[in-house]
Amino acid sequence: MLDKINQIQQQIEDAKQKSPNPTADITLIAVSKTYPIEAIEEAYANGIKDFGENKVQELTTKIAQTDLDINWHFIGHLQTNKVKYIVDKVVLIHSVDSIKLIDEIEKQAFKKNIVCQILLEINIANEESKFGFDINEVDKILEYIKQLRHVQVRGLMCVAPNVADKEENRKLFQIIYKKFVDIQIQNLDNVYMDILSVGMSNDFTVAVEEGSNCVRIGTAIFGNRQYAKRMER
Repeated sequence: MLDKINQIQQQIEDAKQKSPNPTADITLIAVSKTYPIEAIEEAYANGIKDFGENKVQELTTKIAQTDLDINWHFIGHLQTNKVKYIVDKVVLIHSVDSIKLIDEIEKQAFKKNIVCQILLEINIANEESKFGFDINEVDKILEYIKQLRHVQVRGLMCVAPNVADKEENRKLFQIIYKKFVDIQIQNLDNVYMDILSVGMSNDFTVAVEEGSNCVRIGTAIFGNRQYAKRMER
């Protein structure tokens, strides 16, 4: 696993060198969904501190299984009735895709007396099969969030189409990066626009070249998933 991690980190560094919009630090999130706690512990021992899960039950089970000082990220579709189980357990919710969900996060964070850090998920290719805001809705959503006291927007996230040629996603990455920068320069209340969570195992190098500073990588680190072992549907 160490060789795989080192190879990915080198690919990230190479992509940074090619980028017209280089960023100083890039967060590598190991997407550990469906993998056992032993795989997480091995990745942690090899320098990975950020892990992403997409199911609430699986996330909370794994948190209970380890005492490691892990930065847990929630990256999957989040139902409002499950917000209360993770709002104080994760460093960042990447997949905020509705006003209803934002309101529930605010409500549960208020109960815990915390400020929950979130990313707005953008349906960058307007795919019917995926969640997320239309990119043209984002300004309106940020205006709404300005009034909240227990939710802070840290950036944007997208799941690009699964394509055979990663170059096909380059234009989409350019579009979301432009929106990211446009929001940054507005200096909005309750918005600290410093995280662009874009890029997965099949296209992270292109994403980094186009300005991503947070990539979510699973199979390239852990190998093929065993979906039959899922803890939650």
